Amino acid sequence: MTTISHYLSGDHGRCDDLFAECEMHAARQKWTEAVASCARFGALLERHFQMEEAVLFQAFELATGNASGPTRVMRLEHEQMRNMLASMRAALESRHADNFFGCADTLNTLMQQHNMKEENILYPMADNVLRPRAQEIIQAMTALQAADVASGSERAEPQSKHETAA
Repeated sequence: MTTISHYLSGDHGRCDDLFAECEMHAARQKWTEAVASCARFGALLERHFQMEEAVLFQAFELATGNASGPTRVMRLEHEQMRNMLASMRAALESRHADNFFGCADTLNTLMQQHNMKEENILYPMADNVLRPRAQEIIQAMTALQAADVASGSERAEPQSKHETAA
């Protein structure tokens, strides 16, 4: 049985892989490829945020009766990452490597710190509190992913190299 932690941590790995691909293209000054990779990364990251905000966080808040705790902090951090991603995209569009890498470094730091909090604190709490509903919650998050792929807003992503190590 898959846990919420395992499911969402695997998604973190897929996001990390696409982020690295975007950086690689930018480092090689392959701007068209970098923009395309960044768009795929942005779509995947936004879908991840939606799975958390629309499904996991709501279920967690309902179960705990607390909407001002860790989920509030995670939402605020999601917004910071969205803003940094927008700056990163703008730098790519203008082919300004220094700005891009400055934004990318900041976003990478934000993501790594955020993911550590989720993977070490929030997800284990969610696994514990939401255990009876875990499969239902995972199915709801999977449905969001399937809807994105079906609508063409995101291509189906292969399994992350991070997942194969788990």
